[in-house]
Amino acid sequence: MTTLATDPAGIEIAAGPRRAREHEVTLPVGYLDADGRLHRTALLRKMTGHEEALLSDRKLRANGGKLVTELLTGCVRAVGDIAPAGRALLGSLTSADRNFLLLELRKLTFGTELEASYTCPSCRETAVVIEDLDTFPVRASDGTGLPEIVVRLEDGFDDRTKDGWYDVLRFRLPVGTDEERVATIARDNAARGTNALLARCLVSVTGDGEDMPDSRREALGTKILSDLTMSDRARIERAFRDELPGLDLTREFDCGSCGRMMRTSLDLTSFFTPS
Repeated sequence: MTTLATDPAGIEIAAGPRRAREHEVTLPVGYLDADGRLHRTALLRKMTGHEEALLSDRKLRANGGKLVTELLTGCVRAVGDIAPAGRALLGSLTSADRNFLLLELRKLTFGTELEASYTCPSCRETAVVIEDLDTFPVRASDGTGLPEIVVRLEDGFDDRTKDGWYDVLRFRLPVGTDEERVATIARDNAARGTNALLARCLVSVTGDGEDMPDSRREALGTKILSDLTMSDRARIERAFRDELPGLDLTREFDCGSCGRMMRTSLDLTSFFTPS
């Protein structure tokens, strides 16, 4: 809607249309409340100087999970009919929803174009690409609740102390608080960070039709993941990649220098820098 403004000389001038600062989106997974209701929408506002200050905070930048939670706490007005959403709720959202909200927040604030850089693993040549953020596909869950990832192992986990062998792992989806807890570990060692995250999300371990007792599973912790063969660990990675709801940030293209086909993920280094 165009409005009229008055300049200091008293002459009416036409002002431009007011741009929307808020936008409602549909979450890939959603928030399951205590009453079992699944809230699938979120209301976002554009980032302001408050969020710019958060992005420059060294302590927050040292823990990506906490930084995302703080950004979303400021910019997510509501989740479903829950308003304000609050830090605790946003920390309990799945990583799939949080990553999706970051992408939508970036689009709302700066637009859909993003300058991204990709480095060829073979020749180390870096390619700069203008990405259209609207082209990244989003896989949504079926809307009946929070999905789980079930992985059948080939080699399995051998619990020699208790003389048990297990070949089925069931995981819940990682959430924001998981990201926050493992951030320091992942920064120092990516593989250990992955083990820590998966151990937090592991809800059952089964073999020969019997579940490992919860107390034993919790006592073993990351040992279950670190003791798996690399082929079984690859099975878990594939299951999460193929079944996890949310954004697919992978890109495949040929290196302009050596011609090798690259499979990589969107570089988020300058995600919140306007193009």
